[in-house]
Amino acid sequence: MFLSARSPIWRVLSHPSGRELLAEYLPGANTRPDAELASMPIGFMARIEPTLAGNPERVAELVAKVEALELPDTREKDTVVVSDAYDGDAAPASAPWTVTTPAPVAYRPVEVVLDGPSHGNPYVDVELSASVSSASGSIQVTGFYDGDGRHVFRFLPGAPGTFTFRTSSNARSLDGVEGSVEVAAAPEGAHGSVHVEGFGFRHADGTRHLPLGTTAYVWTHQSTALQEQTLATLADGPFTKIRMCVFPKSYKYNTAEPPLHGFERKADGTFDTQRFVPEFFRHFESRVADLDAIGVQADVILLHPYDRWGYSDLGPVADDRYLRYVVARLSAYPNVWWSMANEYDLMTTKTLDDWDRLAGVVQANDPVGHLIGNHNCMEMFDHSRPWVTHSSIQRMDMYRTAENTDAWRREWGKPVVIDECAYEGDIDLGWGNIGGEEMTRRFWEAAVRGGWCGHGETYCSDDDILWWSHGGPLKGTSPARIAFLRRILEEAPGDLEPAGEWDVPAGIVGDSYRLVYFSFMQPRFRNLLLPAGRWQVDVIDTWGMTVTPVSGSFEGVATVDLPGRPYMAVRLTRVLEPAG
Repeated sequence: MFLSARSPIWRVLSHPSGRELLAEYLPGANTRPDAELASMPIGFMARIEPTLAGNPERVAELVAKVEALELPDTREKDTVVVSDAYDGDAAPASAPWTVTTPAPVAYRPVEVVLDGPSHGNPYVDVELSASVSSASGSIQVTGFYDGDGRHVFRFLPGAPGTFTFRTSSNARSLDGVEGSVEVAAAPEGAHGSVHVEGFGFRHADGTRHLPLGTTAYVWTHQSTALQEQTLATLADGPFTKIRMCVFPKSYKYNTAEPPLHGFERKADGTFDTQRFVPEFFRHFESRVADLDAIGVQADVILLHPYDRWGYSDLGPVADDRYLRYVVARLSAYPNVWWSMANEYDLMTTKTLDDWDRLAGVVQANDPVGHLIGNHNCMEMFDHSRPWVTHSSIQRMDMYRTAENTDAWRREWGKPVVIDECAYEGDIDLGWGNIGGEEMTRRFWEAAVRGGWCGHGETYCSDDDILWWSHGGPLKGTSPARIAFLRRILEEAPGDLEPAGEWDVPAGIVGDSYRLVYFSFMQPRFRNLLLPAGRWQVDVIDTWGMTVTPVSGSFEGVATVDLPGRPYMAVRLTRVLEPAG
């Protein structure tokens, strides 16, 4: 395997001469290989390294020397050939099975466990699927091996009733097993998976979903106490979605070794990508279930570049197997969204064709059809690709991001979710030190333009526990204001469509509702031209979190007095005529 400018620094450091080379050109990468530099492509670091800035000849010299290096390619090359008779001596369809889900209900996962073969390597040697049928039709679900002879498949019932299944497998004992499961009505508060409707989102039962999200990348890799604190924070907070990585992360403020890894280790310390660690995945999915219990969607980041272990460059064969496995485990959970990557463009060993292939693997193993997207760093992803359900965006400008919401809607014709507009905090990185006022402003700006903004928090801490990665408690001033915005949006009769005033943004719902946002402007009054009919007016202080009704009603033009300070909004609601 030849190295290149696209290779991550951790790969260069693994070469016998790589450490000496980087000590000469990128000393930071040599002295701190486990910190924020390890996952960066060597070419990218060469462009931003202060000692190389403005010296293209020396950058070219470094790249040429890296490209002269060669490492043995330990990535898995060939797909395992699966035998058609894995346990040929067993009686067909003889595997005992159990529904391990107590009291199955609609909109909650149902798990069926079959006792099957454990010899050899069932993670790759055994193929299992099941056809699940009910009054509403049939679906095909992918099974997986959960260790200790447990072969599992899960499905998500969308209604109460009788669900029958029949398995297919290359293992005789697992092939042709039939059974049925009785599913009761959905419990109160369960609404099912989320899908796109227009430029907004709905649950399976038709309930509106407002994706006011946050980010805590590796909260599931922290101590149990910190994880529980994160769940308590979310349960008491305004957020309806959280972005979270399956794999651990190596980056600034994220240098600790995780308690578990997703693959078994070989004698040489590298991963055996043909053997998963079920405990790792069981833990992750248990936290997905915990989020569902408090009404929070898990925006599952399947791949990311911030890596020093090799997860980001497993090779196509192992990538595909991992995705089949994790999707088989998680797709029955109603609160899952798929994010193919965090900052896909920093995963420089993958091409756009690779992303199409990987997304195809996810969709082929997800009978629920969960939402799916891909998230950028510096180069916007092409959200017009047919498999993308919604745009997942990181800011493309230090200042202007939410202001692009309506333009992005027009460009892609899909819902706009700005998952990373920058983070409220005070760390030294430009994306992590906006104030609570600006975070709140960006949420409102996106909302009235018909989209959705995402939160994150990066306040300095003596213990280096930052919400954006670890979870824990929140310290900022924006979450309370985001809760207030959530209340305003929930009170609206539907999703906002952008219909800007000529110099301020505004969102409308049909001909009955209008929400005008003045952002950082601070008028003392505003003359608002009204559509036909009579209208009630409320003045909203988005920072002070107050709603002040204006007395009377208006027709034609409303002159609304305002306090002459920023972050104000005006809500207009049509007065219903008395029934004739």
